[in-house]
Amino acid sequence: MSQIAVSTTVNGDAVEYLCESDETLLDVLRDRLELTGTKEGCGSGDCGACSVILDGRLVCSCLVLGAEAEGREVETIEGMAEGETLHPLQKKFLEHAALQCGVCTPGFLVAAKALLETNPDPSETEVRYWLAGNLCRCTGYDKIVRAVLDTAKDMRSV
Repeated sequence: MSQIAVSTTVNGDAVEYLCESDETLLDVLRDRLELTGTKEGCGSGDCGACSVILDGRLVCSCLVLGAEAEGREVETIEGMAEGETLHPLQKKFLEHAALQCGVCTPGFLVAAKALLETNPDPSETEVRYWLAGNLCRCTGYDKIVRAVLDTAKDMRSV
């Protein structure tokens, strides 16, 4: 197979890479760009661990080809914090102990960020519905939902 040259933006930075035509965006992020925060849980789009934002839309990066990122904007978990300053969602996940092993956490954080950018005042039902595509095997979802709702409240009052 011949490699495809891709020019894209990842977390606000212009990036160029070569990838195989059948290589997923998840594999490109992890193996070629060394952005290992995005995790592979299932490889079939069922768990949400590989969630990224592509042109403002939440997607499972295991279901997107790396070549499809050409000319587009990709946001990963690495782009959430600003330097050493955590994103409000990251702070609230820590405060609410909304994480355990950490495999699902990046996907939940990216998905929650996409939700709050779309709906800054979600109800509990809306949060649970939005995050339904993200699975966690370690923690109950209640702490995650509480962290998202608490973040939304704080971000609205700023």
